[in-house]
Amino acid sequence: MEIAQQPAKKSNLTLYIVVAMILGIGAGYYVNRSYAPDTIKTFSDNIKLLTTIFLRLVQMIIAPIVFTTLAVGIARLGDIKTVGRVGGKAMLWFISASLISLTLGLILVSIFQPGVGTDISHADKAAVGDLLDKSKGFSLAQFVEHVVPKSIIEAMAENAILQIVVFSVFFGVALAAMGEKGWPIVNALDILAHITLKMVTYVMYVAPLGVFGAMASAIAKNGLNVLVVFGKYISEFYIGLAVLWLVLLLVGYLFLKNRLRQLVKRIAGPMSIAFSTASSEAVYPKLVEEMERFGCNNKIVSFVLPLGYSFNLDGSMMYMTFASMFIAQAYNITSITGDVGQQIIMLLVFLVTSKGIAGVPRASLVVVLATGAMFGIPAEGVGLILAIDVFCDMGRTMTNVLGNALATAAVSKWEGQLEHS
Repeated sequence: MEIAQQPAKKSNLTLYIVVAMILGIGAGYYVNRSYAPDTIKTFSDNIKLLTTIFLRLVQMIIAPIVFTTLAVGIARLGDIKTVGRVGGKAMLWFISASLISLTLGLILVSIFQPGVGTDISHADKAAVGDLLDKSKGFSLAQFVEHVVPKSIIEAMAENAILQIVVFSVFFGVALAAMGEKGWPIVNALDILAHITLKMVTYVMYVAPLGVFGAMASAIAKNGLNVLVVFGKYISEFYIGLAVLWLVLLLVGYLFLKNRLRQLVKRIAGPMSIAFSTASSEAVYPKLVEEMERFGCNNKIVSFVLPLGYSFNLDGSMMYMTFASMFIAQAYNITSITGDVGQQIIMLLVFLVTSKGIAGVPRASLVVVLATGAMFGIPAEGVGLILAIDVFCDMGRTMTNVLGNALATAAVSKWEGQLEHS
């Protein structure tokens, strides 16, 4: 599936999103400072409906985009050997990037020690209950059920990206094996993919409203004071993300050379949406479009990007070790903070338990809860960071988008399938 490489007039979407973000912060701050708690809660819940509308519009087209683009991409790759080669290169990137992100988070949180001296009375114990219920499902059996679909209809209804990917891979390989008989289906799916991507254009008109709602709701509910209370934690986490960005961009430069700047410019819009809505799903359709316009082969984009959404969450990886060690420091759990061996084991466990969690709300905290329990990290410790998680989620989600864009571009270049746009 090719996207036209025409020089379309420059979109102002990024500008509108930035303006909406600033207006949302202003509106949220005014409500937080001017009204009673009950009114603030009502305002926060109602204004967030704008974000809900935008995210649901995006979610309704994710399943058809993943299925059609991935099935067509694999069918056009031609044979299982090519699929295996491209998949192997993608997984090599994903695992390497995940290890770098986890390790970097572990090193930086050990240097910064943001949890030392933290007042644990700020922990919101009541809000941890819902996350605990979700974390109980992270057993080996539940992990397998989360990966392997029993019904593609159910997987699409729940937007279970990894399950859709598994079905699409089997479908695409079978379609390729059909040879010429399968081409009518390939062409039909290709047309359907183009129609769905056209819908993306219309849905993106709603993005600034969604961004305004997300920012206004978050600031109205938590206020700017929460940023002061946990300013050290947030600022040091963002310093960590900045270091991770430098590493990712350096590796990206080794593959893309001078075209790296063009790639970053291409994905600026999707990254701004990801930052302001804290949702990777919100940008998937637009990211597919921009990666193909950048010059990545459509077959590679269709195959690597959906896989990346389940296996290549660089920002989330860093956050898991950062948050876990922060809680361990706050509660003075010396069996972790003083034992490098335990920290390395925890890092490797995170590497496994984090895969396939795309689409799970607050997935990073759910994994921290589920995995942290193995190492004596108290569940109520997550309550320390729940209030400011949305602000950290913005940064890690934007980093996930950057990581997946770089991975897709690098594999395209690795395969000799990166064209000049």
